[in-house]
This record gives sequence, C-alpha cells and structure tokens, in this order.
Amino acid sequence: MRKHRIVAAVCAVAAVAAVGVSIWLFNRKPEPAIKKPVVVVEPVLRENVEIYGEYVGRIRAQQFVEVRARVEGYLEQMSFAEGTYIKKGQVLFVISQDQYRAKADKARAQLKKDMAHADKAKRDLERIRPLQLQNAVSQLDLDNADAAYQTALASVAMSEAEVAQAELELGYTVVRSPISGYISERNVDLGTLVGPGSKSLLATMVKRDSVLVDFSMTALDYLKSKERNVEIGHQDSTRFWQPNITITLADNSVYPYRGMVDFAEPQVDPKTGTFSVRAMMPNPNQVLLPGQATKVRLLLDVREGAVVVPMRAVIIEKGGAYIFVVRTNGTVERRFIELGPEYKNNVVVERGLLAGEHIVVEGFHKLTHGMEVDAISSAEYKKLLNQQTNEGGE
Repeated sequence: MRKHRIVAAVCAVAAVAAVGVSIWLFNRKPEPAIKKPVVVVEPVLRENVEIYGEYVGRIRAQQFVEVRARVEGYLEQMSFAEGTYIKKGQVLFVISQDQYRAKADKARAQLKKDMAHADKAKRDLERIRPLQLQNAVSQLDLDNADAAYQTALASVAMSEAEVAQAELELGYTVVRSPISGYISERNVDLGTLVGPGSKSLLATMVKRDSVLVDFSMTALDYLKSKERNVEIGHQDSTRFWQPNITITLADNSVYPYRGMVDFAEPQVDPKTGTFSVRAMMPNPNQVLLPGQATKVRLLLDVREGAVVVPMRAVIIEKGGAYIFVVRTNGTVERRFIELGPEYKNNVVVERGLLAGEHIVVEGFHKLTHGMEVDAISSAEYKKLLNQQTNEGGE
C-alpha cells in the first residue's frame, strides 16, 4: 500500500513538472537568427592603365644662335630693338664698309684687266694656228701663243675668285639674323672695333616657338621600359600611344600642351647612374622661357586591359597583400594577390584575380575566410546612406 502511494506521488510531481515546462516553452521568446554582415562589393574591371614617372627637368631653347662678326671693322649701325622678335634675314648690324667696298672694286677691275688679256691671247692664238699649218711660223710660236692664252684664262679664273671673296667680305659687313626668334641685348656699343675672335660676339638669337625639355631617368626606369618593349626616345608606329610629357609651371599649374620625347642618351652616366632624355614642347604663347626648371611627368607605359581594383579594397600585411572575394554561394574568400603599379586611386593586380569577380570594398574588416555575407552594390549602399541622411534630417 505504501509502495502505491510513493508511485502516485512521483507521478503527480512529474505531471506538475511537465505542465511547468510546457508553460515555459510556450512563454519563451524565440532566439533571433544570426545576422549576416553586410558588405559593399564591386566587380573587377579591365582598363588601359597609364604608367607615369616624375622627374625634374630644365627648359632650353630649340635654337640658340650666337650672332658674330665675320670681318673686322668699326660697328656703325644697329637696326633692331633689343628683346624683340626678329625675322630670319633681317638686318641687325652694319660694320664699316669702305675698305671692303674698295677691295671689291679693285678685284673687279683686276678681273676686267685679266679678261682683256685673255681676249688678246685668244686672238693671237687664232691668227697663229692657220699660219703654222702653212709653215709660216714655227711650232714653238704656236706653243707660246697657246701657253699665253691658257695663262690668261687662269688669271681670269683667279680674278673671279678674288672678286667673289671680296664681295663675300663686303656682304659680311651687313650682319643679318640667321633665324627667326627673339634677340638679346647687344654685347657691343656702336663705334666699337669688332672682328673674328674674342671681339666677334654681337648678340644672341633664341627661337622660342617650341622649346626643349631636358631631364634624367634612372637605369631602373630604362630596364622597366625594356621589359615592356618600350624604347624611350623612339617612335613606335605599332603602338596607339607614344612617350610624351606634361610639365608643371612655377605656380603649380599644368602646362596645357604635351611634349613628345624625341631623344634619349644611348649610355648611362657612371657618376649619376642616369641618362639624359629630351622632349620637344610647343610654346606658341611664349610662356616657357629657356633656363626654367620644371616638374616633368612622363608617360612610360600603357598597360592594356589590366585588372584594376580600388586601393581601399586591398589589405596589406607582413605576409603580403590580399583581398576578399565574394563567391557565388555568398561566402567570402580571403585571396592573396600580386600588386602592380598604382593608378590614380586604384592599383593593378598582376596575379590572383580575374575580371568579372566581385570583391569587397567596404566592410571587410569584420570578415573571416568562408564567412557568409549579405552583399550589396556600391549604388545600393549610396542609396541607403541617402535614405538614412534624409530620415535623420526629418
């Protein structure tokens, strides 16, 4: 009997406990599901990436010509305004001409005299030749007449050369501009004795319609260019681009014209480890002056169809650089990549990534490899931010 009572008591306690558990289960709130992190993704693109190098350059004139005196004499006339634009062939200086004009007159008079002697010698020869055929004169007389004629002709040729030389020297007394360009101030005053040698420099001419920009590149730049089959200083018609430069002026503004690289030194300077490069730059408005220092930005290469990602999506650690890639099943993969040159706010990926894959550009700091994510595009992310801003304003 006592045993039955104990069993009944146990059953009653069990029934009460079951009722209590049922009530607790009924009233308990369900645990929230684990929320997947939201990340912003962008597709990997291919672009033509322009690779630049920056150097220090110096501007020099395309043509710098020294105007010198080629004959000696006193400077009598100056026919230009200093610092102005001069056309080719324009008269600049006049040197005293009297002695050179007299020398030319004397040479012309000597030429006339020699020509008269030549005419007489010719007539003598023409008279003696038929007489010799009739044995009226000896062969010696004919030979002498012929020699006299040939000597007279030589004298005429010599006099003609002296006339040409005299007229040339007379012409040198009028100093003309050898090129079109801007002229410096004069180096000598009127009345000064000028002539060949140390006294010959009268002024200088500078052509500034286009200028040359000189700068130096390192041997490493040269090797990198060779790896990409780019010959600095040579035009390649097989490429759609050519090495060109842009320059920055003293006020940090970018000069609107581009210059083409047309020469590179064929050897490296062992003292500096660099080689000289030259570019031709248009200067139609005379903004650039020879002697100016400037910053040069040289287009070294164009990587066609390169895989490009934003710099903000790349994580760089001691082990290397990696990026999070969103798989098709919604999980992320931590993938190591090999970086190339930087391009604006982007970077070229040499290996480890394919065009069309989606990478995480925002929210990757909370990710681990294999984690499921809720991926949204950059456009959707901006839309959400705008909505939050508008709601906050209200």
